[in-house]
Amino acid sequence: MSYSVLYQDIGVKSYKEAWDFQENVFRKIINRKTGLQESNPAAGPAQPGVLILVEHPHVYTLGKSGSENNLLIDHIQLQARDAEFFRTNRGGDITYHGLGQIVAYPIFDLEEIGIGLREYINRLEEAVIVTLGYFGISASRIKGATGVWLNAEQGKRPMKICAIGVRASKYVTMHGFAFNVNTDLTYFDYINPCGYTDKGVTSLEKELGGKQDIEHVKLLVKQNLREVFDLKWIN
Repeated sequence: MSYSVLYQDIGVKSYKEAWDFQENVFRKIINRKTGLQESNPAAGPAQPGVLILVEHPHVYTLGKSGSENNLLIDHIQLQARDAEFFRTNRGGDITYHGLGQIVAYPIFDLEEIGIGLREYINRLEEAVIVTLGYFGISASRIKGATGVWLNAEQGKRPMKICAIGVRASKYVTMHGFAFNVNTDLTYFDYINPCGYTDKGVTSLEKELGGKQDIEHVKLLVKQNLREVFDLKWIN
């Protein structure tokens, strides 16, 4: 059975603003789910899921188990580059968000979908891999390194095009993935992306040799998420 989801493209928002927005939805879904389970264990879905797409101004975010040593500049240098820094409650290490990057925050109840967290991450990766295939780009996974990669199976330096970091509580997810479309990749020079020193980053723009229509890419991402999760969009 399809999982009902409200789709919201919230445009350009600061990281903190989007995080607060996520947390509000996340808590509502958990509270309604817990309340229904306690009052009526046989009740139907507590509340539809939500898929948020957003772009952030320059910001570095660090996962709860990440090392701040992977941020290679100090806070004064951050300010000089108009960038912010946040420690977060997601998994993963450090990453960068900026304009031209599609950031997706699915707030889904995995019990309703009928999958676990590892399969959830696998399906997020698959949606991006299929999207890249539309542009003739072959992408894949690397064992032990979450995200979507280019050159992973060609004996070359792996290049990450999509980072993933999630949180889950009572099978409800938040945070998500960051897909580099027209991203300014120079900002990755100031971190060890996702904690790696032996891997690089790339973008759709870099791979195709020109800026891409990010709205078109968003539609493809939305479509492929719908297919891999069997989602039903609601108003």
